[in-house]
Amino acid sequence: MESRGAAAERHVPVLRDRIVELLAPALTEPGSVLVDGTLGMGGHAEAFLEACPEATVIGIDRDEEALALAGERLARFGDRFRGVHAVYDEIGDVVKDLGLRDVQAVLFDLGVSSLQLDEADRGFAYAQDAPLDMRMDQGSGITAAEVLNTYAPADLLRILRDFGEERFAKRIVSSVVRERELEPFTRSARLVELLRAAVPAASQRTGGHPAKRTFQALRIEVNDELGAWQRAVLGSIDVLAVGGRIAVLSYHSLEDRITKRALVAGATSSTPPGIPVELPEHAAYLRLLTRGAEEPSESEQSTNPRSASARLRVAERTRPTKGARR
Repeated sequence: MESRGAAAERHVPVLRDRIVELLAPALTEPGSVLVDGTLGMGGHAEAFLEACPEATVIGIDRDEEALALAGERLARFGDRFRGVHAVYDEIGDVVKDLGLRDVQAVLFDLGVSSLQLDEADRGFAYAQDAPLDMRMDQGSGITAAEVLNTYAPADLLRILRDFGEERFAKRIVSSVVRERELEPFTRSARLVELLRAAVPAASQRTGGHPAKRTFQALRIEVNDELGAWQRAVLGSIDVLAVGGRIAVLSYHSLEDRITKRALVAGATSSTPPGIPVELPEHAAYLRLLTRGAEEPSESEQSTNPRSASARLRVAERTRPTKGARR
């Protein structure tokens, strides 16, 4: 594999210090475990390994290149770090396979990593011409080109509307279907050119790059991001020990909506109306540690523009629930 450069030089972890501040109290005991469900290039994991000397970090990522780079970065911590090639919705199986009953903290930094955005050959960035791949795990799954070339128009329309919140989805899909009959899509530049023509000029002046929403929608579909995230957030709560904490960084409203729904539901009593005394099994099992969603400071957004859309939610497990491994 061609060298991509040291991970520490290429990635700035979003809200690093704030996340450490919120999760570290759960990682003070010897043998405590943090699962970083989106390891990326290891920036957050490194911060925890430095700040929490009693803790071990399990880093999950579906991208084998990210695992290799993070492994190099974190090698100095020896067996306090372990990388696992998996998708984050497999967190329950990962924890079980490692022989753990539960863990003290879980972290997710959702969205596309700097590694994927910065490498032209991955096809995530609309600013660079590249093969239309967009798979986070390049060893399996359908590519963005296959989605564009084979999906029925109705399915393409659904993806652009639901995952990209694209106002001009119908116009875009009509153009895609017409163009793919002439020649299949293979590279990003041709798709960007089509989107520039399909999205009205007035919208491009006020709504940002015309490819932004379509590329987001394709990436989410290719990687089943929302389905995987729905499963992952619920699975993560299940593996949390009482007193354990979960932190989630989301980057668009669809991810944050799923996160908010899961955490708020856990922090809300399910006692039916009219029952005067709350039954223990209906009591809340989470406590929210952030008021709504926290955002990066203006200075961080200025230093790291990719952090601008980040939203952080954190909660603490307050009691066991039926079906959990405790």
